[in-house]
Amino acid sequence: MKTKPNLFSGRRLLIVTKHQKEEVIAPLLEAVLGVTCFVVKDFDTDSLGTFSGEIARKDNPLTTLRQKCWEGMQSEGFDLAVATEGSFGNHPTVFFAPANDEFIMLIDQKNKLEIVERVLSLDTNFDCSEVSTKAELKVFLDKVQFPSHGVILKDASENWSKIYKGVSNYDLAEKIFDTIIASGGGCYIETDMRAMQNPTRMQIIKEVCLKLINKLHSVCPECNYPGFGVVGTEAGLLCSSCSMPTRSTSAHIYQCQHCNFESKVLYPNGKKTEDPMYCDFCNP
Repeated sequence: MKTKPNLFSGRRLLIVTKHQKEEVIAPLLEAVLGVTCFVVKDFDTDSLGTFSGEIARKDNPLTTLRQKCWEGMQSEGFDLAVATEGSFGNHPTVFFAPANDEFIMLIDQKNKLEIVERVLSLDTNFDCSEVSTKAELKVFLDKVQFPSHGVILKDASENWSKIYKGVSNYDLAEKIFDTIIASGGGCYIETDMRAMQNPTRMQIIKEVCLKLINKLHSVCPECNYPGFGVVGTEAGLLCSSCSMPTRSTSAHIYQCQHCNFESKVLYPNGKKTEDPMYCDFCNP
């Protein structure tokens, strides 16, 4: 068997963030990879989009994440970088439930590796509302775990003229509310989803970082390079009643970025047949 290459130990790793994500990312990656972590100084990640809407994100999360890593490395003179990108909205399958869709990417320019992981979680306080009284303001703040989780107040949901970010104090929230109402506008309030203002999201960032570490520990059986992960799935798990193929996953396809070796892992969800309720023939 080929020797597992030591790709990361002793190298400098750039964490591309301005929202204190290094608090959870750095200890984990330094302990596991043997890297020394640094935080980006000159590159403003908000230039690629902000949750509060001042700058719209033009691309999908993965494209944005890749750009974040590459621009960070270029501006700081690194060849190894990691970053995360979160999106918030309705869960794709649990209807009307808010979700945090968090991606993490590690790019190793020296070894031509790009390793990605993802966590889609229902554990989020993501919310927004228009409030017209202090009682409504209080209800919203209590609902979103304020003041441990910050909020953003605006004088309109769109095309606002006043915006107050990172509010995490009741007295300040009420003072800003009074200022906005006195100006004759409505008060629009939303959760501040930046990592340093949102401990729940910070925990999801830790979770996705742990998934990245697990993927880095998954090495190619052919060349022993890290990041040997799932690149696709095969449907066709057989129905336990009629033995016809269903739409459920029967296999995961793994591929190595370094040598392109592929392998198929059958029954990745731990079952060899599917319940007839998910069969298009038994339950059309």
